[in-house]
Amino acid sequence: MRQLDAKLEEWLQGFNAQLEQLKAAGFEPTPITAREGLANLTRGFVEAGPDMAVCETVVPGKHYNVPVRIYQPETMSPGPAIIFSHGGGHMAGSVTVYDPICRRIAAACERTVISVDYRLAPENPFPAGVEDLLTVVRGAGPALDRKGIAHNGHWILVGDSGGGAMTASACRLLQHERHNVAGQVLIYPSLDYTMQLPSIVENGSGYLLEKEKIGWYFDNYFQGAENRSQCSPLYGEFTANLPPSLVVTAEFCPLRDEGIAYVKRLNDAGVEAQCLHFDNMIHAFLNMEALVPDACARFYRHTAEFVHGLS
Repeated sequence: MRQLDAKLEEWLQGFNAQLEQLKAAGFEPTPITAREGLANLTRGFVEAGPDMAVCETVVPGKHYNVPVRIYQPETMSPGPAIIFSHGGGHMAGSVTVYDPICRRIAAACERTVISVDYRLAPENPFPAGVEDLLTVVRGAGPALDRKGIAHNGHWILVGDSGGGAMTASACRLLQHERHNVAGQVLIYPSLDYTMQLPSIVENGSGYLLEKEKIGWYFDNYFQGAENRSQCSPLYGEFTANLPPSLVVTAEFCPLRDEGIAYVKRLNDAGVEAQCLHFDNMIHAFLNMEALVPDACARFYRHTAEFVHGLS
């Protein structure tokens, strides 16, 4: 029997009641409301991360010079640095919103973290964000060199939700060339832009991220004649040149089945991949740490174990 975390269930009751009142009053979602909503949620439930050295730079690209924020924890272990893509449905989130989460990842994994300030829809629709991530993957080494930050020229890509979609999309393209990606961590990622799998309906109402909102995100992201199936990381070719992967799923997340199916496709292709499943969590629980500290601690601990196993 499925059982939602009690604190999340209590919070969702109030959140859903407020949401119904807003809808009844004629609420219209906009990029502003999406961005402020995620920022306020994170600010309310995630305390500032640990102190560490932080700096910013820009990674030059063909289409856009991508700003990044670089975190260096006090304790460092050898191995690939992390390139982080924040969540927000391709429309919301920012380096600033995810600052406390990046600090926690850096401290737990004992690695440099490069947080990518990629372009957002609807102002910058598909494929702008993916292009920006690829720019950073290919230009991170010189960027760190300019800052005097040591690295081994290999990277672990970590993506949260929409950032997970971008991470998987980037790896999907990189599999057809010689690349320097040692692994990927996808945190409740969006992997099927056609929204076909059962959990989209099963968990598509009442659990924070709703089916209607996902469709709205995608309509803002895809503004051309793109084939959404062909753009989906879950579909298409899977080769053994994809990196070892850790995929985080949550039982009450509408994107749950996409993550589980992606792990199976990786394994079928001969790629080492594992699913870290949270059986009583919802989407975006890392942004709600004060309510579910044990689940968040488990995520950071398991991610660090995965990272330390890559070279």
